[in-house]
Parts: sequence; C-alpha cells; structure tokens
Amino acid sequence: MENAHTLADRYIQSWNETDPQRRRALLEALYTDGATYTDPMATLEGREAIDATIQAVQNMFPGQRFSLHGDVDAHHDVLRFRWHLAQPASPEPTAIGFDVAVLKGGRIAQICGFLDKAPMPA
Repeated sequence: MENAHTLADRYIQSWNETDPQRRRALLEALYTDGATYTDPMATLEGREAIDATIQAVQNMFPGQRFSLHGDVDAHHDVLRFRWHLAQPASPEPTAIGFDVAVLKGGRIAQICGFLDKAPMPA
C-alpha cells in the first residue's frame, strides 16, 4: 500500500485544488472507477459526483482550506484520518471531520466521512 500519510495528503490536496482540470487529474489518480463517498450530508458515486461536491464545498466556504489533523492510521487496505476546514491562520476550524478510506489497488474505492464539528448555518 502507498504510504498512508501520502495518500491522505493527496486526498486533502484534491479538496483544496480550485483549478478544475488539476482537480480532475488528482481525482482520476486518487479514486477507482465507481468510487463512493458518503458523509452525513451526501452519498455520491463516481469521480464526477465527488468533483461536483468538492466544487460546491469550495463555493460555500471560499478561501478556506482543508488540512490533516493528527496521525494517519492504516492497516490492510483501510486508512483513517482527521481533518480540519478553516480560514488560513484561523485558530478555530469551521469544520472538523474524520474519514475512513477503503482502498483497492492503492486507490480509494470508498470514503466514509463523519463530522465532529459541522459549520453553523448562516
């Protein structure tokens, strides 16, 4: 398996990439065909749906960035990690989450996400 931290970094990078062509290239390399993504607010299948959701999140939280928080843990073909979404240099994250990725052939086949802190509606 690819280094778990490197894979989680690439995943976070895809959520931060604002250039659509570069983001699609990241998603193509990162996810298997038919990959799924599930969190409390979305159930998605395929890279196009994941890409559209990333774009929607970026539009909802302009200028904010995702970052890994803490260690990345992995065994077999499963990894888990925590992330924060925040304005650069902000001491308080807008959102905090915990994701579990199931891998197939070194790429993500399934993401299951949990929100520890969800953004407050405006």
